[in-house]
Amino acid sequence: MLKECGAIQFGHFVLTSGATSNYYIDIKKASTNPKILRVFAKLVAKHAEGYDVVAGIELGAVPLAVAVSLEVNKPFVIVRKEKKEHGTGKLLEGPDISHKKVLLVEDVTTTGGSVVKAIKCLRENNAMVDKVVTVVDRLSGAKEKLREMRVELISLLDVNDILKKDNDF
Repeated sequence: MLKECGAIQFGHFVLTSGATSNYYIDIKKASTNPKILRVFAKLVAKHAEGYDVVAGIELGAVPLAVAVSLEVNKPFVIVRKEKKEHGTGKLLEGPDISHKKVLLVEDVTTTGGSVVKAIKCLRENNAMVDKVVTVVDRLSGAKEKLREMRVELISLLDVNDILKKDNDF
């Protein structure tokens, strides 16, 4: 599905982590397609039992968090990457998460920097976070970094699944 919708691109890319890559996984191309988003939501929902709230990091994970929220009938929270300088200036948008078990969803993980920041924000707001489900793990250290925080990283796919030689691009 990722290949069919054009989410896998080749060229020269600078990633959020600052690293460069010869391929880019644009999950937004997939998550803006209702058929694909529905599949993602059903797959992630299998990991949501026992959680009170679903959280997604802006921007890429927000459609996924909304879709999973609808699938499991639980509220969702948006974790901002930066505090807004206007309005309430909150990093979290959504219901109170204090003393709630939160499932964090992400579109793509690389080194885990964005996810670590989101987990810290959630925990600073008294949420319990022990699991992150990502659509794609680029296998660049996120799993190990999260393990140090006592958080399990589950990926629906990893870069090896996507870049197998027998794949037709």
